[in-house]
Amino acid sequence: MALLNSSKVFSAVGAYRPALGVLSFRASSWWSEVQMGPPDPILGVTEAFKRDTNPKKMNLGVGAFRDDQGKPYVLNCVRKAEAQIAAKKLDKEYLAIGGLADFNKACAQLALGTDSEVLKSGRSITVQTISGTGSLRVGANFLSRFHTAVRDVYLPKPSWGNHTPIFRDAGMQLKAYTYYDPKTCGFDFKGAINDISKIPEKSVIVLHACAHNPTGVDPKQEQWKEMADVIKKRNLLVFFDMAYQGFASGDTDRDAWAVRHFIEQGHNIVLSQSFAKNMGLYGERVGGFTVVRKDAEEAKRVESQLKILIRPIYSNPPMNGARIAATILNTPELYNEWLVEVKGMADRIIKMREMLVLNLKKEGSTYNWQHVIDQIGMFCFTSLKPEQVERLINEYSVYMTKDGRISVAGVTSGNVAYLAHAIHAVTK
Repeated sequence: MALLNSSKVFSAVGAYRPALGVLSFRASSWWSEVQMGPPDPILGVTEAFKRDTNPKKMNLGVGAFRDDQGKPYVLNCVRKAEAQIAAKKLDKEYLAIGGLADFNKACAQLALGTDSEVLKSGRSITVQTISGTGSLRVGANFLSRFHTAVRDVYLPKPSWGNHTPIFRDAGMQLKAYTYYDPKTCGFDFKGAINDISKIPEKSVIVLHACAHNPTGVDPKQEQWKEMADVIKKRNLLVFFDMAYQGFASGDTDRDAWAVRHFIEQGHNIVLSQSFAKNMGLYGERVGGFTVVRKDAEEAKRVESQLKILIRPIYSNPPMNGARIAATILNTPELYNEWLVEVKGMADRIIKMREMLVLNLKKEGSTYNWQHVIDQIGMFCFTSLKPEQVERLINEYSVYMTKDGRISVAGVTSGNVAYLAHAIHAVTK
């Protein structure tokens, strides 16, 4: 006690001066070896667009729907669903780890069909996720933990840019199969079949259900059928990514055709869904992950493990967007209104494709732009070369990614002629 009360002790402490080595340690950073990462290619386009002062500037990089005035669009059915939810004065308690049950059921029905044998037999499980990206990551983590016989995941060349880091960071090995043919700006069916037929058994193959991102190129139904047969013979696990159901063709059943056909042919698929594009719920982050299994008992075991995976990642999914989507999907009048609205969005994209080609012809372009019309969905692989893209940006303030991919949603009846003029100028 005498020692503790000693003024000499406190004096010594007060007079303490750390050695130079200690100061150096305190001044150093834990993160000095962290290197600056490369900018996101799409967000970089947006930042450059914002800095541009040209009144005619166009941002064709961002994958979000815009109306014909170039403004963000909120669906009427979404507004009505929000009003119904607000009137109920619901609480804000945590959702279950697997999400909102009403949403999960409706999400699976939209993808698989209300008469699906899979749903009737209970041999599938759906969990709510943080939009399509979260769904893919939950799926990738699930594969990494339980699909251990072969860790290879085959992506189409090219594929959505986020597919690679999602599967890679989950510990899977990334491979690729032929998909896009730059000579025809279309689907390289022969190359795809040839590559798929050589993929090692039990590997994972990723398929875009509709509106392939970034190319806008989809297989025809007859091609899907042959792909399903070859994939079945190779005993591959099919991972469908369906981010655009209804928003591709305007028909939710047509856009889900490939998913349903594969299941009918005996494929026990895994499926990621997003409601960002087709309901305009971008910031609400609404998605689902579905696993089709051999029976209901196996589905329950899979569900238990999905919950164990989700718990340490984000614990519970967000509530509001799931309530909106569930209200729309489970309320007949809102569901019917949504079908009309999502078709209207798809039709606007289709119309802009047609108007762009028409205006290119008016400009006198002799290039064959038919692929712009033949492709489907929000994105179009224009076939523009990097040096042509650079000219479009520098000379005309038309912004897009370097590979020539454009978001057709950024094209309007007011700027399509200017876009056609700019494209013709750098391609003639």
